Amino acid sequence: MLYLTYQAHTDLVEPAKTIARQSLAFLGALGQHASVPLVRNLSATYELVARAGLTHTRPDYRIPAVTVGNREVEVTEEAVLTLPFGTLLRFKKDIDIEQPRVLVVAPLSGHFATLLRNTVRTLLVDHDVYITDWHNARDVSLDAGRFGFDDYVAYLIKFLETMGPGSHVVAVCQPCVQALVATAVMAADGNPAQPASMTLMAGPVDVRVNPTKVNGLAQSKSIDWFERNLIARVPWRYPGARRQVYPGFVQLFAFVSMNINRHYTAHQELHEHLRNGDLEKAQVIKTFYDEYFAVLDLTAEFYLETVKWVFQEMRLPKGELTFKGEPVDLTAIRKTALLTVEGERDDICGLGQTAAAHDLCTGLRPHLKRHHMQVGVGHYGVFSGRKWEGQIYPLVRNMILSMD
Repeated sequence: MLYLTYQAHTDLVEPAKTIARQSLAFLGALGQHASVPLVRNLSATYELVARAGLTHTRPDYRIPAVTVGNREVEVTEEAVLTLPFGTLLRFKKDIDIEQPRVLVVAPLSGHFATLLRNTVRTLLVDHDVYITDWHNARDVSLDAGRFGFDDYVAYLIKFLETMGPGSHVVAVCQPCVQALVATAVMAADGNPAQPASMTLMAGPVDVRVNPTKVNGLAQSKSIDWFERNLIARVPWRYPGARRQVYPGFVQLFAFVSMNINRHYTAHQELHEHLRNGDLEKAQVIKTFYDEYFAVLDLTAEFYLETVKWVFQEMRLPKGELTFKGEPVDLTAIRKTALLTVEGERDDICGLGQTAAAHDLCTGLRPHLKRHHMQVGVGHYGVFSGRKWEGQIYPLVRNMILSMD
């Protein structure tokens, strides 16, 4: 009933949004009268109404070109390998020189991989960049089977094998755990495609360290409670009909509720900018929420296994995690250099949770381990924004270059 209730509500408000869009178009056609304060106020209100609600389609990456050296080069998206639940997507550049291959491992936590647009754009200057472009589970037929924690790890291994030996990994947030597991499995198997370096950014490797409110929420209920209350079946109108999922809209509402005042203030400011004609300031806010309100559903098995194994039972730091029934041995990692990055003000992944990877990877020599704590940034500031570009990225680039 959870998904059906959400869908019914979405269908009910659609006529109001249609009226708002039509009214906005009418007011925009008034020409010189559009500058009248009352008209500007109505236009701002109608635009907020028209924008209300969520989207379930992946936004564009919007990276048509980047500057390499002293010239601007075209960037094209190339699907290198497409599997039912995700695509290995390459951002191919029109250059002749060979650059280090980097796999950006995106979270599977309710948003599309496009949330890492700034991360990718920054990396593209010096690297041949690929990304795990995850698919919306509600669009994946039941015929494709299940997709759980082990399947995510298997996808990473398959993607790295496709990219070839000598590739590098940059994992952001949630999949830092899966990136560690994939690297350990590949190392134990002597897989030639095991990454040359691995950068883990703001990920929950060991949530026993400095627990956050997010960690507390995950541990406040039993896994049975999560399954009963947060898992729903996809409605019949979608390709993944009857698949059990953790809906993206549930995850988004949880995030928004944690900072409700911040989001309310942002939309007040958006209305004010639109009313005053400050279109550039308004566009900044609209761009953020266009991305933030684009959500995807997770398979129920991946969500529940992640909550239970990572956040409730802490299997990886306790040495109890398995992959396809076999114990995961992080000490097998001996060749992959490790860089961990954390944000001083991160309220999602507490300080020390990512750095814990160094204590677990005891097979790595000290010169292959580095840690950086970025002052003055929260969770998103670790991989997006000015400090990411100016202070964190140079460290990531140097790590990759040193191992390439």
